[in-house]
Amino acid sequence: MRRRDFLPLIGGLAYAWPPVRIAAAQTGSAHIGFVSGVDQAAAADFTNALRDGLAVLGYTEPRGVTLDLLFADYGLEHIPALVAELERRRVDVIVTHAAATLGVVKSRRSAPVVYEFSADPVTLGIAKDLAHPLDNATGISLMAVELNTKRLELLRQIAPGLRRVAVVANPLHPGSDKERAYSETAAQQLGFETSFFPTPNRGELDRALAAIDENPPQALLVLSDAFVVENRSLIINFAMSRRLPVVSGWAVMAESGALCTYGPRLVESYRRTAYFVDRILKGKKPAELPIEQPTVLELVVNLNSAKTLGVTVPPTVLVRADRVIE
Repeated sequence: MRRRDFLPLIGGLAYAWPPVRIAAAQTGSAHIGFVSGVDQAAAADFTNALRDGLAVLGYTEPRGVTLDLLFADYGLEHIPALVAELERRRVDVIVTHAAATLGVVKSRRSAPVVYEFSADPVTLGIAKDLAHPLDNATGISLMAVELNTKRLELLRQIAPGLRRVAVVANPLHPGSDKERAYSETAAQQLGFETSFFPTPNRGELDRALAAIDENPPQALLVLSDAFVVENRSLIINFAMSRRLPVVSGWAVMAESGALCTYGPRLVESYRRTAYFVDRILKGKKPAELPIEQPTVLELVVNLNSAKTLGVTVPPTVLVRADRVIE
């Protein structure tokens, strides 16, 4: 991770987003804090979607809502200090996402938290189950292990002759063991032989790709998480150079060259955080709001990659696609 001096970060944020409790009290607007583990540019899609979702519910800046945006700039160790700063500013609720989630939820605070992230909240210990969130925090988990069955079914439809599939995944991603087990069971039911390649860091990823090169499968199932997405060009370029189709979960993978992806439409999940914020502002406790999984899914097919691979995507798949990249 990149590391920058923390004090200038806090100083810059304090200058850009000063305390607004007095103004909020005068206008009656909600005061929402936001903590991201990345920088402002990298979090832009999330913050824009959050604003859109809030606007639909009647919370518009500057009179209806004040957003206090803080960024750890890839230094997750700074998350507790950012939460403490929002506590000092007396925000009504804190919204967070992705890798910052655990740090925000486990920080000392009184403000309730709404999150959106790709991991399993039960594995992380922040929920008993999806219906029973813990730690005064709730939100959305993008992990839906059953979707891996759909991805493998798509692979079977597109390339019915394939038998050997390598599963590439980050074992440090909370819940990845569940995804692996579900994927292997689904693959067996569909007649695939699978091999699993754990990729917790760049060194292990390089070793995994070298092992795949020595005994090539016929396709890759890549389980999406932040590490995989960060290294997507390396994985996909490797696969394409060896004519291995890649199927995955998030559209950004198809946009980067994977044959197809099936999974949550991330912007819709980002917008959904506004629903939780609204409910909490109206008096609900996070414990009363079950954790949700995505309900808006999308199939993205990359025909450019299909052409390079010599694969013909059947019309039955194309007609179901939400987006086709040509």
